[in-house]
Amino acid sequence: MSRPVLIYMTAGSTEEAKKVGRVLVEERLAACVNILGGMTSLYWWDGAVQEDDEVAFIAKTRQGMVDDVIARVKEVHSYDCPCVVSVSIDDGNADFLQWIQEMTSQFPGHSTTGR
Repeated sequence: MSRPVLIYMTAGSTEEAKKVGRVLVEERLAACVNILGGMTSLYWWDGAVQEDDEVAFIAKTRQGMVDDVIARVKEVHSYDCPCVVSVSIDDGNADFLQWIQEMTSQFPGHSTTGR
């Protein structure tokens, strides 16, 4: 079984976060996407400090899907260089972590662990 991970991402609007999140869930690249409230981001871009309103969103998936998630987000995201980073999950509700595994499997509802 591939380790569960969270993928932290940002977008310029709630609508874009929903669009990207929906693609990830529909294509079984993520079991779930949570879209968080707005935030202000300060960052270097084009040689200067930029300030923009953004929306953070988090996908729940597994380590074996990270490269596919990154590639897909880069395809559908409007940013030239979208924030897409993986954070390992060390522990948690075993039933929930199993659900992540099942929802990101080729055949949802059928455990890949034989359970």
